[in-house]
Amino acid sequence: MNDSLPVYPSLQGRSVIITGGGRGLGREMALALVQAGARVMITAAHSIDQLAEVKKAAQGPGRIETIIADASNYDDCKRVIAATLDAFGALHCLVNNAGRGMRLISESFTTEPCLFWQTDPNDWQTIIDCNINGPFNMARAATPHLVSKGFGKIINISTSLQTMVRTGYSPYGPSKAALEAMSRVWAQDLENTGVSVNLLLPGGATDTALLPDMINKRGADGQLLSPALMRAPILWLCADESNKHTAERYIAKDWLTDADPATAASAARDSAWPA
Repeated sequence: MNDSLPVYPSLQGRSVIITGGGRGLGREMALALVQAGARVMITAAHSIDQLAEVKKAAQGPGRIETIIADASNYDDCKRVIAATLDAFGALHCLVNNAGRGMRLISESFTTEPCLFWQTDPNDWQTIIDCNINGPFNMARAATPHLVSKGFGKIINISTSLQTMVRTGYSPYGPSKAALEAMSRVWAQDLENTGVSVNLLLPGGATDTALLPDMINKRGADGQLLSPALMRAPILWLCADESNKHTAERYIAKDWLTDADPATAASAARDSAWPA
């Protein structure tokens, strides 16, 4: 873990759910939060081994618990909320990270565009269910509790704007566009409740299982970012330092790791995002 990450006292004992926390971006965010003192519930739809590995790798004053749950199933989402409250006695933050990518459609999507009319409708539905309905289900299950406590943070993990409209990236790209629109609506719906909604994205292709394994692994944008770049921004977004921020979009690759948190957040905030 990175010992140079800022210290946020408010993260001590803070309760966080991270969907898709068994690998990739979710794994990095979970480990960073545990090191910062948070209590983290991570979910995965299938792989109990991945969850167990993350729990074993966690080091720090915080705590990780795990649960198998499919975010596209609302009953599973309610079960995650109940398990988190039972384990930690509180819920403060929800990180909607679980997602399905274009590999479900084709293993060669980065080099051969997947035309939308060639997509299997069942695979299309699976991605939509996970990437759009999943965050809604989790937020729907968690928000009544957060509102009742007058405090909470929902952080939705998105993708680059170019990916949303890149040829051959449907339905993954459009599903993230929907997530971003949903986030703006939710932030307005939650105005004056004490619950915020923000977006966080890596800022380019990232070295996760969403990309096919290949020699010289790269995304369509030519980049291959480290998932670890999500660590610093997720700490700030879950901490009290972000309390007055909602309906905002943060790009992790623009986070200034050598700056104070307020300056780093300002640099990573997408200034083109409508206020």
